[in-house]
Amino acid sequence: MGTASDIKLIDENGLRIDGRSPTELRPLKIETDVLDRADGSAYIEWGGNKILVAVYGPREAYPKHTQDIDKAVIKARYNMSAFSVDERKRPGPDRRSVEISKVISEALQAAVMVEQFPRAQIDVFIEVLQADAGTRIAGLTASSVALASAGIPMRDLVVGCAAGKVDGKIVLDLGKEEDNFGQADLPMGILARSGKIVLMQMDGDLTEDEFNQATELIMDATRRIYEIQREALAGKYRAMAIERGGE
Repeated sequence: MGTASDIKLIDENGLRIDGRSPTELRPLKIETDVLDRADGSAYIEWGGNKILVAVYGPREAYPKHTQDIDKAVIKARYNMSAFSVDERKRPGPDRRSVEISKVISEALQAAVMVEQFPRAQIDVFIEVLQADAGTRIAGLTASSVALASAGIPMRDLVVGCAAGKVDGKIVLDLGKEEDNFGQADLPMGILARSGKIVLMQMDGDLTEDEFNQATELIMDATRRIYEIQREALAGKYRAMAIERGGE
């Protein structure tokens, strides 16, 4: 394994280690309704990430002391499967997964019309089957689609994306080597239509100008990702219309 000093992440032509330009997303696809027994579900492949999301609810929150009398509580549970990374991960929740579960729950809470479901809970299970950097924003993006697929009323879809600094340059959507050996990573979750930021974290250091440049890249990319989310959901309803027409 190399170190940050001996791995060249951007070549003399300005291309990254996987051949992408600085503003290029990794390949991304989203499918809905991949699980029959969930109220809503989604599957996302983003670069080498493969993530499955299942949504259950709204249903009465249990135990009762977890209920909010004014609105539903969203409980996201992010988990990396033991086989999702090169070195087998110890099964079960760890500090990182608990932290990611919390920030995803809060981001989704801002998008769902939770006030329509007092004393209820909505469970969102995020299972990372294969990890390749950016799993939290990929999981968040898929979770939003799964919630919409479940028919849960939403103000907006949440779109996740990240940018960072690699070899001194600001780039979009960090890959595994860039995440490991880059200088900064800035994952963000944004409400697609309003542009409101509902998740923002940063690892590493960026100047004010670099931060603004990274944010601009993310905002532009989220518009493209939003169209992929919408197309995934439109495909679901087109299929339903075809089924009804054939009955």
